[in-house]
Amino acid sequence: MTEATPSAAPGTPVVQADSFLTLHYRLSGPQGDVIDTFLEQPATLSLGTGELSPAIEEKLIGMPEGTHTTFELPAGAAFGERNPQMLQWLKRSVLKEMGDPNEEYAVGEVVQFPTPDAQGQFAGTVAELGEDAILFDFNHPLAGQPVTFEVQIIGVL
Repeated sequence: MTEATPSAAPGTPVVQADSFLTLHYRLSGPQGDVIDTFLEQPATLSLGTGELSPAIEEKLIGMPEGTHTTFELPAGAAFGERNPQMLQWLKRSVLKEMGDPNEEYAVGEVVQFPTPDAQGQFAGTVAELGEDAILFDFNHPLAGQPVTFEVQIIGVL
Protein backbone atom coordinates (compact mmCIF):
# COMPACT_ATOMS: atom_id res chain seq x y z
CA MET A 1 0.00 0.00 0.00
CA THR A 2 1.38 3.40 -0.92
CA GLU A 3 0.93 6.24 1.50
CA ALA A 4 0.61 9.84 0.38
CA THR A 5 3.64 12.02 1.06
CA PRO A 6 2.74 14.34 3.93
CA SER A 7 3.14 18.09 3.61
CA ALA A 8 6.08 19.47 5.51
CA ALA A 9 5.33 21.49 8.62
CA PRO A 10 7.04 24.89 8.62
CA GLY A 11 10.72 24.42 9.48
CA THR A 12 10.70 20.65 8.78
CA PRO A 13 13.68 19.65 6.64
CA VAL A 14 12.78 18.29 3.21
CA VAL A 15 14.89 15.89 1.11
CA GLN A 16 16.89 17.72 -1.58
CA ALA A 17 19.04 16.31 -4.42
CA ASP A 18 22.20 16.59 -2.27
CA SER A 19 20.74 15.76 1.16
CA PHE A 20 22.47 13.62 3.76
CA LEU A 21 19.83 11.23 5.16
CA THR A 22 19.33 8.95 8.12
CA LEU A 23 16.61 6.46 7.23
CA HIS A 24 15.23 2.99 7.53
CA TYR A 25 14.43 1.31 4.24
CA ARG A 26 13.31 -1.98 2.77
CA LEU A 27 14.13 -2.82 -0.84
CA SER A 28 12.34 -5.83 -2.24
CA GLY A 29 11.47 -7.55 -5.49
CA PRO A 30 9.17 -10.41 -6.47
CA GLN A 31 11.28 -12.92 -4.49
CA GLY A 32 11.23 -10.85 -1.28
CA ASP A 33 13.50 -8.47 0.60
CA VAL A 34 16.99 -7.71 -0.68
CA ILE A 35 17.81 -5.10 1.99
CA ASP A 36 15.89 -4.35 5.19
CA THR A 37 17.26 -1.94 7.83
CA PHE A 38 14.06 -1.73 9.88
CA LEU A 39 15.31 -4.39 12.33
CA GLU A 40 18.81 -2.91 12.54
CA GLN A 41 20.52 0.45 12.84
CA PRO A 42 19.19 3.02 10.37
CA ALA A 43 21.24 3.70 7.26
CA THR A 44 22.99 7.00 6.60
CA LEU A 45 23.70 8.07 3.04
CA SER A 46 24.11 11.04 0.75
CA LEU A 47 21.88 11.52 -2.27
CA GLY A 48 23.63 12.00 -5.57
CA THR A 49 26.57 9.73 -4.72
CA GLY A 50 25.26 6.49 -6.25
CA GLU A 51 24.32 4.80 -2.96
CA LEU A 52 20.72 4.53 -4.18
CA SER A 53 19.52 4.24 -7.76
CA PRO A 54 18.60 7.55 -9.44
CA ALA A 55 14.97 6.41 -9.80
CA ILE A 56 14.69 5.83 -6.03
CA GLU A 57 16.44 9.12 -5.23
CA GLU A 58 14.02 10.95 -7.52
CA LYS A 59 11.07 9.57 -5.51
CA LEU A 60 12.67 10.68 -2.20
CA ILE A 61 13.23 14.30 -3.26
CA GLY A 62 10.63 16.56 -1.69
CA MET A 63 9.72 14.19 1.16
CA PRO A 64 9.77 15.84 4.58
CA GLU A 65 11.66 14.42 7.54
CA GLY A 66 9.44 11.93 9.38
CA THR A 67 7.83 10.51 6.23
CA HIS A 68 7.09 6.77 6.26
CA THR A 69 5.86 5.57 2.88
CA THR A 70 6.10 2.79 0.31
CA PHE A 71 6.35 3.15 -3.44
CA GLU A 72 6.55 0.80 -6.40
CA LEU A 73 8.85 1.08 -9.40
CA PRO A 74 8.10 -0.89 -12.58
CA ALA A 75 10.42 -3.60 -13.92
CA GLY A 76 13.76 -2.13 -14.96
CA ALA A 77 13.11 1.38 -13.59
CA ALA A 78 15.17 1.07 -10.40
CA PHE A 79 18.20 -0.95 -11.57
CA GLY A 80 17.88 -1.15 -15.35
CA GLU A 81 17.22 -4.16 -17.50
CA ARG A 82 19.23 -7.36 -17.16
CA ASN A 83 22.27 -7.23 -19.41
CA PRO A 84 23.51 -10.60 -20.76
CA GLN A 85 27.01 -9.08 -21.16
CA MET A 86 27.15 -8.80 -17.35
CA LEU A 87 27.47 -12.62 -17.18
CA GLN A 88 31.18 -13.42 -17.11
CA TRP A 89 33.16 -16.65 -16.73
CA LEU A 90 36.19 -16.32 -14.41
CA LYS A 91 38.85 -19.01 -14.22
CA ARG A 92 39.20 -20.65 -10.84
CA SER A 93 42.97 -20.00 -11.02
CA VAL A 94 42.33 -16.24 -11.27
CA LEU A 95 39.90 -16.38 -8.35
CA LYS A 96 42.51 -18.19 -6.24
CA GLU A 97 45.05 -15.45 -7.01
CA MET A 98 42.54 -12.72 -6.08
CA GLY A 99 41.45 -14.18 -2.76
CA ASP A 100 41.47 -17.18 -0.47
CA PRO A 101 42.93 -20.13 -2.46
CA ASN A 102 40.72 -22.54 -0.47
CA GLU A 103 37.48 -20.62 -1.09
CA GLU A 104 34.50 -22.80 -2.04
CA TYR A 105 31.75 -21.26 -4.16
CA ALA A 106 28.04 -22.08 -4.33
CA VAL A 107 25.37 -21.06 -6.85
CA GLY A 108 23.53 -18.00 -5.52
CA GLU A 109 26.45 -16.85 -3.36
CA VAL A 110 27.41 -13.18 -3.62
CA VAL A 111 31.16 -12.59 -4.00
CA GLN A 112 32.93 -9.25 -3.53
CA PHE A 113 35.58 -8.20 -6.06
CA PRO A 114 38.00 -5.26 -5.89
CA THR A 115 37.54 -2.46 -8.40
CA PRO A 116 40.37 -2.09 -10.94
CA ASP A 117 41.79 0.86 -8.96
CA ALA A 118 41.58 -1.22 -5.71
CA GLN A 119 39.72 1.68 -4.05
CA GLY A 120 36.34 -0.04 -3.81
CA GLN A 121 34.40 -3.23 -4.36
CA PHE A 122 31.64 -4.60 -6.56
CA ALA A 123 29.62 -7.78 -6.25
CA GLY A 124 28.87 -10.71 -8.49
CA THR A 125 26.50 -13.60 -7.88
CA VAL A 126 27.63 -17.16 -8.66
CA ALA A 127 25.36 -18.28 -11.51
CA GLU A 128 26.99 -21.55 -12.53
CA LEU A 129 29.90 -23.71 -11.40
CA GLY A 130 32.20 -25.13 -14.05
CA GLU A 131 35.15 -27.44 -13.61
CA ASP A 132 37.78 -24.80 -14.44
CA ALA A 133 35.71 -21.60 -14.25
CA ILE A 134 32.75 -20.00 -12.49
CA LEU A 135 30.01 -17.97 -14.20
CA PHE A 136 29.29 -14.73 -12.31
CA ASP A 137 26.29 -12.49 -12.83
CA PHE A 138 27.29 -8.86 -12.27
CA ASN A 139 23.77 -7.51 -12.84
CA HIS A 140 22.09 -5.98 -9.79
CA PRO A 141 19.92 -8.71 -8.18
CA LEU A 142 16.82 -6.61 -8.94
CA ALA A 143 17.75 -5.64 -12.53
CA GLY A 144 14.78 -6.10 -14.83
CA GLN A 145 12.37 -6.64 -11.94
CA PRO A 146 9.68 -4.51 -10.31
CA VAL A 147 10.88 -3.02 -7.02
CA THR A 148 9.06 -2.08 -3.83
CA PHE A 149 10.80 0.54 -1.70
CA GLU A 150 9.59 1.28 1.84
CA VAL A 151 11.25 4.22 3.58
CA GLN A 152 11.08 5.99 6.92
CA ILE A 153 13.02 9.25 6.80
CA ILE A 154 14.47 9.85 10.27
CA GLY A 155 16.72 12.83 9.58
CA VAL A 156 17.56 15.20 6.73
CA LEU A 157 20.70 17.36 6.64
